[in-house]
Amino acid sequence: MTIRFDDKVAIVTGAGGGLGRAHALELARRGAKVVVNDLGGSVDGSGGSSDSADKVVAEIKELGGEAISNGSSVTDDTGVANMVKQVMDEWGRIDILINNAGILRDKSFAKMEIEDFSVVMDVHLMGSVKPTKAVWAIMKEQQYGRIMVTSSSSGLYGNFGQTNYGAAKLSLVGFMNTLKLEGQKDNIKVNALAPVAASRMTENLMPPEALDILKPEYVSPGVMCLVQEDAPTGAILCAGAGVFSLAQIVEAEGAFLGREDLSAEKVWENWEKISDFSNASPYFMGGEQTGKVFNMATSK
Repeated sequence: MTIRFDDKVAIVTGAGGGLGRAHALELARRGAKVVVNDLGGSVDGSGGSSDSADKVVAEIKELGGEAISNGSSVTDDTGVANMVKQVMDEWGRIDILINNAGILRDKSFAKMEIEDFSVVMDVHLMGSVKPTKAVWAIMKEQQYGRIMVTSSSSGLYGNFGQTNYGAAKLSLVGFMNTLKLEGQKDNIKVNALAPVAASRMTENLMPPEALDILKPEYVSPGVMCLVQEDAPTGAILCAGAGVFSLAQIVEAEGAFLGREDLSAEKVWENWEKISDFSNASPYFMGGEQTGKVFNMATSK
């Protein structure tokens, strides 16, 4: 089997460098028409220039592919609308959206300003929500869409100095978990990536020898699987240095403690059973977890 994207149109946000550039180039190599979106700002979100996006477009054209650049901010409603209009005017469809744009403003929570929190949430969460909302109706009409959001181990598991980034990245998993349900009837699949890769955002956090094996190109093959025609939906793919694994949110079976004489002390006395993950289960939707609660609460 060969994964191809011939006649497919893909938007990749934050594609002027790092992971986004690698994703865009790999899509183009496999036949996709690619929209290279990048504001061209610094790692903390300041400034802006279209030079980086234009360079990636030039690289794609050198490969014999088709690409256009776009410098809109993913947080700007008008800019996102203009980007989608540009793509529809150029190619008449949008099949793939890779939400990759992001910034960092790392500080311990004690030293972090609320502005540092708000702007990171805005770029990562709303900067994925707005492009997704802008393409959703198009994908429904086409009865085809593949959307990826970019999460992080900082969101799944936490990382010192990244309360803002971690909160934003886990919020994207919640966003994906509902979209995967709403998109099912229209053949829209939604997945998440949790990458480990060297980029402008990580180059000061890792030694050179680590950066060498964490090239963005070692992540993009997994991304191709998440946005292909036979893609899963609702998957969280962790990828880096050629290592790939799926992450899940799972829940312990728990314990039914009754409703009479229920107290905090009774909960604490049963904490070992409540926290026993030997029979843990993943759920595809919230109703399944609710169902478990009702079953346990009414079966005894």
